[in-house]
Amino acid sequence: MNIILKNFAALIMLFTLPLSAQSVRSLVNNGNDLYKNKKYSDAEAEYRKALEQDKDVMEGSYNLGSAVYKQKRYDEAIQEYSAALSKTNDKNVQSDIYHNIGNSYFSAQQYQESINAYKQALKLNPHNEDSRYNLAYALQKLKEQQQQQQQNKNDKNKEDKNKQDKKQNQQQNQQQQKQNQQQQQQQQQQQERKMSKQEAERILEAIKNDEKNTQKKVQKKAPVRVNVDKDW
Repeated sequence: MNIILKNFAALIMLFTLPLSAQSVRSLVNNGNDLYKNKKYSDAEAEYRKALEQDKDVMEGSYNLGSAVYKQKRYDEAIQEYSAALSKTNDKNVQSDIYHNIGNSYFSAQQYQESINAYKQALKLNPHNEDSRYNLAYALQKLKEQQQQQQQNKNDKNKEDKNKQDKKQNQQQNQQQQKQNQQQQQQQQQQQERKMSKQEAERILEAIKNDEKNTQKKVQKKAPVRVNVDKDW
């Protein structure tokens, strides 16, 4: 399905303008010729010149909107189309303007706004089949966009949960490592205390053994005879 952009040339006034507006008409016509040749930037310049001379000329605002639309400056296109709305009371023309406002919003992927504009176009002209077609397309695109946004939200929630779970696991692992280190330190300290006690008992036992051995040696050694009286 392709989006339909109403041809701006359909809105060019065919009746003769007053002589005072002759240069404005020439500028608008020059812009139209440039637009047809896809020279949108040059056409824009001509339309702007026309509006400088007569800011109330509807064709200038409308066609300027089409020229900047072709340059993908959708916000500016909406502004120019909106300006053209207030310069005409023709409901069919207003319907076409709303149609192109809808196209501008659609191209900017602002589907809800484009839907609103197409509905306005159909209110003004229920026979505007292009707007009816684009309305159905915009509704479809909005649904797809909302589904994608929901999917992105779900993915983000899942990603956030995974990050949270990962963070919790890291914290738990760090806590477990800390507990393991504390247990290892306690075990090491207990082992050191145990070894110190055993070492002390071993040393004490060794001292006792040395004393016993010394006593045994003394007992085994022959007593020394001591002469008290001198034999003269």
